[in-house]
Order: sequence, then structure tokens, then C-alpha cells
Amino acid sequence: MTPDEIRAAYAQDASRDVAHRVVDLAVDFLERAARGDGPVSTPLAPETIRERFDEPAPMDGTPLDAVLARVQRDILSDANRLSHPMYLGHQVSAPLPLGAWVDALAASLNNSQAVNEMSPTLSHVERRVVRWMNDAIGWGAGAGGTFTSGGTEASFTAMLAARAHLMPDAWVEGVGANPPVIVCGEHTHYAVSRTAGQLGLGVRQVITVPSEGYAMSARALAGILAKCQAEGRRVMAVVATAGQTATGTFDDLDAVADACAPHDVWLHVDGAHGASALLSERHRHRLRGIDRAHSVAWDPHKMMLLPISAGAVLVRDERWLDAAFAQRAPYLFQADAVNWNIGPRSFQCSRRGDVLKVWVAWQRYGTRGFASMYDLLCDLTTELHALLQQHPAFTPLHEPQGNILCFRWIGDGRKDDAELDRIQALTRERYNTSGEGWITSTVLGGRTVLRVTIQNPRTTSAHLRRLVAGLDRVASAVRD
Repeated sequence: MTPDEIRAAYAQDASRDVAHRVVDLAVDFLERAARGDGPVSTPLAPETIRERFDEPAPMDGTPLDAVLARVQRDILSDANRLSHPMYLGHQVSAPLPLGAWVDALAASLNNSQAVNEMSPTLSHVERRVVRWMNDAIGWGAGAGGTFTSGGTEASFTAMLAARAHLMPDAWVEGVGANPPVIVCGEHTHYAVSRTAGQLGLGVRQVITVPSEGYAMSARALAGILAKCQAEGRRVMAVVATAGQTATGTFDDLDAVADACAPHDVWLHVDGAHGASALLSERHRHRLRGIDRAHSVAWDPHKMMLLPISAGAVLVRDERWLDAAFAQRAPYLFQADAVNWNIGPRSFQCSRRGDVLKVWVAWQRYGTRGFASMYDLLCDLTTELHALLQQHPAFTPLHEPQGNILCFRWIGDGRKDDAELDRIQALTRERYNTSGEGWITSTVLGGRTVLRVTIQNPRTTSAHLRRLVAGLDRVASAVRD
């Protein structure tokens, strides 16, 4: 393309007409999914979809009409419809539509959050939203934080802060031949072991604590910490979980903090999924004791229903986060501006203004609105638990503490565990490819189980009854 052609394409693509056409694709996709039109997901195998995109990079531009037609035909047609009321799969929200539209605003601004002079408004919006989140935890004016890509980055950053707290020279000297350990529950997210590997501690330095009812045993934790002290092993951090990935279970944070207190050990709470319960008067009791933590991971893109990505790492004393990183970059971070800059306390440098959609949604719905959404999703999950209890072919494996539930199809009770494992796996596969609905599975106690996450306010009691009937029908066919 010539310079004039490039400028002409720039101008055309910046027009209202093109913007409306792109947004219309998104609106139509969300509207059809919300109505429950069409399949929840694709029946096609990955190999089939891959073939659509098996092509060399285009050397010349393609007319916009053809590009948008291909987006609709080759991408939207077989994408997962998270806004479909029968999508009950992973911990990814049916996004608030307003959040999706505001995402385009953030992309249009394209202001990098690292440096205040590069993002003169949104950097202050981020500090304010972080303050709101710290207020919800119950921390004072000295608390701080930064937005992240999600819970994995948030927990990684928190562990960097914990390392700096325990080993101030580690940034320069490394962790040495006797690295500290991280202690966490057996159902902790893989982000913890990944962090141990990334920080050079090694995954062997991760000590797992057994569970009681899928939650970390505070009694066992106390014993492990005492043993580490007796053996002279330094503990870099204890990681508790608020809303575990597998079951949605909340660790008893007060009891965990009690176990940590005699050893003056860093307590991190992975609340990526469950910290949003702080906004609910009915559910915030599950996070009692979170204010005693040193750091918290919280993903608004989960139970606040914002589009990916929108995560945050929060610390009780913002100086701890400042100490997590020790880099010099005079081309970005001038001494007279450092107090305004977010970059020195963030893993990322080029970082989009994801906080904008959180701020706009908080303005639109308010804390009570977020609480109502949270309560609704939890109520639906409790209702599903009751439906499964009443059905002779199913057995729920735990009472839901949030919006996640694991259960097992047992049929008439005559199949052994190994055969039932096979039935669960095939049931999930066939149910999902049917397009009728979409769920996940996991392994608990060595057994394959079905797993549902309700993260769409459009899901109703009728959809839950459809889910139970559909799974029973498919499982019965698999059995036969």
C-alpha cells in the first residue's frame, strides 16, 4: 500500500460506519447468545477449525467487507458463547456488555498505565479503584496495589513482595543455595508452584497442607510451620485461597492467620475468584480475617463479571509492593514523578487501561449491584445442589460456598468407581459437543467428577432443570 492508501484506510477504519459494523457484530453475538439461540459451543474437532486458518500471512490488504464476513463465518460461528444461559463451564464470566463496549474505549485511548505522563487520567483512576478494593478488604490508608492481567500475575507479584520482605538482597544476590519455602493448601491454584519455579526456588520448595472439607487445614498448617521453624527452614509465604478453582471452597482465613502469627510469616490470599464476596453483605463472612493478610489477589474479571483481563494485586502496606521490584529506568521513571507512576510496582510496563471498564461498571452498578449479581449466582448454585440431591442418579460432592459445584452421576448405583469415571468423562464430552450446554470436569479424591460454574445472571431455574435432565439423558446413553 502506498502512503496515501494507508492514510485512506486509516481514515475509513476510523469512521462511525466501520465502528458500528464491528460493534454490530458484537451486539448480535451477545444478543443471540443471551437469548439461548444456537449451540453453546462448537461440535467441530480442533483439527477441523485449525484448517480454516492454515494459510500464509496476507501480503496485501483485503477489503473490509470480506474481513468482517470472515470474522462472522470462521470465528464467531464456532466460538464459545459465554453469555448463553446454558454455558456453565470455566470461571470466565458472561461479560457485562457495558464492560465490553468500554474495552473499546480503553483500546482507543491506548494510554500505557506504567507512567503517569503516558496515562494522565487512567493512572489516577487505577489508584482510586485500588483504594476502593483496599477499603473492601478493611485496610488503612497505607495500603496499595496495582492492576494485573489476572490472578496468576497477581500471586506472582505478591510472592515477589514476600521474597523482598524476607530476603531484601534477593533481587541482586538471588535466593542462594538454601531457598525459602512456600506453604499452601493441596487445592491451591497452579500459579503458586509456577511462581516457585519462576523465582528459582524450585517446586520442591512448595509444601502442601492437607485439606479438611476441601479447605486448607489450619491445624495441619500450624504443625507444618512449627516443623519448618524447628528445622531452620525459612518460610517465604503461606498462601490461602478464597474460592478454590475446583470446588469454590474458602479457607478459614482467620484460623490460617492465627497459625501464621506466631511465626511472623507473610500471608497471601489468592482471592482471584472469591474476593468479590467482600462486596456482598450475605457472603463476606467467608472472608473473615482477610484484613490480616499481607497481600491479596482479586480478579474483577471473575465474579464482578468484567471482560478479561482485569485483575489486581493488593498489599496492606504499599511500600512492600514498591520493594518487590528494584529496577532503574531513567527514560521512564524520573525521580520527581515516581510517586505518580504505577510502573515501578508492576510486572508489566506496556499495560492497557483495563481499570477503565472496572471503574465505569462500578459507577453504573455500584457496590450493591455487584453484590446482587454475586448473590444471584450463589443462589442459583445452591438451587442446583438441591436439584441434584433430589435426583436419584446424581450425588453432589460438597455444599457450594459460592458459584461452583462438583457432582457425580451414579445412575442406579451398580457401576464401580472406574466405570463411573469413564461415564463422567464421556458424558461431559458428548453433552458439550451436542451444543445443548457446556460444563467442565475435574478430579477429586482420585475420581473424575462433573463440575459447574454459574457465572451468567441470565441463567434461571429452568436452565438448571434442563442441565440436570440433559446430563442424565446423556449419561444413561453412555452407560447403555
